[in-house]
Amino acid sequence: MHRKSAYILFLAVLGLLAIGIVILFSTGAFARDSQGDVYFYVRKHALWLGIGLVACILAALVDYHFWQRTWWIWFALSLVGLALCFLPPFRHRINGSWRWLEFHHFTCQPSEFAKIAAVFFLAFWFSRYEAESKQLWRGFVLPLAVIGLLIALIVTEVDLGTTVLIGATTFIVMFIAGSNLALLGGLSLGGIGTILFLATHIAERNSRLMAFLHPEQYKLTAGLQQMQALIAWGSGGIGGLGLGNGRQKMSYLPYAHTDFIFPIIGEELGLRFSLLVIFLFVLIIICGLTIALHARDRFGLLLASGIVSLIAFQAAINIGVVTSLLPNKGLPLPFVSYGGSNLVVALFAVGLLLNIYRQGVLEPPPRQEMAMRVRVTPRI
Repeated sequence: MHRKSAYILFLAVLGLLAIGIVILFSTGAFARDSQGDVYFYVRKHALWLGIGLVACILAALVDYHFWQRTWWIWFALSLVGLALCFLPPFRHRINGSWRWLEFHHFTCQPSEFAKIAAVFFLAFWFSRYEAESKQLWRGFVLPLAVIGLLIALIVTEVDLGTTVLIGATTFIVMFIAGSNLALLGGLSLGGIGTILFLATHIAERNSRLMAFLHPEQYKLTAGLQQMQALIAWGSGGIGGLGLGNGRQKMSYLPYAHTDFIFPIIGEELGLRFSLLVIFLFVLIIICGLTIALHARDRFGLLLASGIVSLIAFQAAINIGVVTSLLPNKGLPLPFVSYGGSNLVVALFAVGLLLNIYRQGVLEPPPRQEMAMRVRVTPRI
């Protein structure tokens, strides 16, 4: 399985990218700002896809230990990018959130890059202080304090979805690194309580929470997207209405080309393709974890685990939102939704996994080499 994991991972990602382009071609003409141009978002998506593939190739070729040595650079750049979201010349507001930067009609989302920077730091920290992972100070307080710098800025932007994503990934990496379980349990409870507190005390997020709890009462306001998504699922059935024949993309379902692209897949291509998308994500998770378990060193293990956690949690949150299992969070579906920053970061993350795989296959870990020597040593 390990020998084939990179090939299966590549094919799964390629399948999701292909589905995303096809559905974007179907929905693009009805999206906001496209002005009826079928190719408007397809062209922009193709540009970001090209940048993402270049980032993927570079990440696959550059030794992943480079990111271990330079983690502080990317962490600092992420902090600067997040801080710029609060400065009037650069910040760009959408749906009550200041999470975008705009430079001459070029828009990017710094929190996407902050996710990778957080994983770089966590992998570096717990590989350097492996023996102190269970200690209170270096195994819990200090790493959380550093990650808290990113989370504080992201929460202030009113981006609870990315906050949850980074928090959940941090929990997984710390768990794999061997942090104290009692402290991690308290962290999870505290994190859930904090998110609920923020969700109930921020007006727009509170309305989304109420729409999730009482969908019928908010079906024309805060719950419109999720209600229309359910209609799309019901209309598609098992076989779908046919590619291009969906109706919810015609201004009934807002952001059908980004956060809510998955219901359009269900409406036009049916349950079969919807389950195929989920199956491809499951393959990515399995292959990613296999690569992590066969990494050459502890940094590779933690880095790969963090990357897989980011992709898995984001996909799960998006699918949970569009099927009304979770409140609306505003996270795109990796590799499928339109969104330049997210696509580039996701493909860069895949490149990191491929690099970890390549080094794990070509250069076995020292402990494996030692075990091999012990097995072949003849007894006298």
